[in-house]
Amino acid sequence: MIKKKPKKSLAEINEQSRLLKKKRKHKGLVSGSRFNNSGSSSSKQQKEQLDPRIGSKKAVPLIVDSAKAPAPKKTVVVKKLSPAQELQALENDPYLEKLLDLIDDGEILNDKQQQDLDKMLDRIDVLMNQLGLSVDDEDEEDELTDNNKEDIVSLLKQH
Repeated sequence: MIKKKPKKSLAEINEQSRLLKKKRKHKGLVSGSRFNNSGSSSSKQQKEQLDPRIGSKKAVPLIVDSAKAPAPKKTVVVKKLSPAQELQALENDPYLEKLLDLIDDGEILNDKQQQDLDKMLDRIDVLMNQLGLSVDDEDEEDELTDNNKEDIVSLLKQH
């Protein structure tokens, strides 16, 4: 014997079709998922980590007001001193005198003071050589005259 399936009523068929349609409608991704990715916030973080300097939040004025415009920078004109003037300025420099007084008192200079002193003294030596002045020349001349006197005395004693 073959059992017959009971026939469904029209209301039951309609209800089943509505349920199937509802299942098909909810198949796939949520609408707008391309732009509303809450799960893929890591890609946004990666973009920020790559280069945070892109884009500035600072407001840029489009019109320059003359009152707010920065004044043009003034260039400092350094007067070129002659070697004699520069030497005179270095010899009269109060900072150099202070450093030399510290050395005379037997105090130890820190690194910056020592560097400044070395620079100033080196510059003085260069300027003195340019001008033909030298402290060493005076000492050598005294030694030469002393040596000459001794040579003359020794020559006279030999004869």
